[in-house]
Amino acid sequence: MPKTTATAPASAPSGRVVAESATARGRRARIALRGLQVLLALFYVVASALPKLIAHSSAVESFEELGWGNAGMYTIGVLELAGGVALLIPVLQSVAAMALSALMVGAFIVQIAVFDGRYAATPLILIVPLALIAWARRGHNADLLRLLRLRA
Repeated sequence: MPKTTATAPASAPSGRVVAESATARGRRARIALRGLQVLLALFYVVASALPKLIAHSSAVESFEELGWGNAGMYTIGVLELAGGVALLIPVLQSVAAMALSALMVGAFIVQIAVFDGRYAATPLILIVPLALIAWARRGHNADLLRLLRLRA
């Protein structure tokens, strides 16, 4: 009997998660999930990190209003860049999705507390697909732990 990775309502008859099954539906789910990861990676790298890393005036103004200055802007930009790239690396994708979700929780809090909720929906909307990726790719966390133990 094949090793089951999870039991969920969207399971195939073998007990495998649909996104991991060998059925046509499972293949479509894997392709859709990978496409979602690529879109999110592009968003984080191009639309979110790049303006911060090139010190675009809109990013500079926002971080000045926060009182975080250039150091905060570059730090958040680097975190978003790293997370976006890590979404495309199989062994890191689940951890990257969790880390970016945590970053989005912080962004939501900042939007509510400092910017009167102007763009508070954006981080909440981004958390949904990030949580899906973190859950669907959670099997890679064991691979990452094995790699880290080998290095230690």
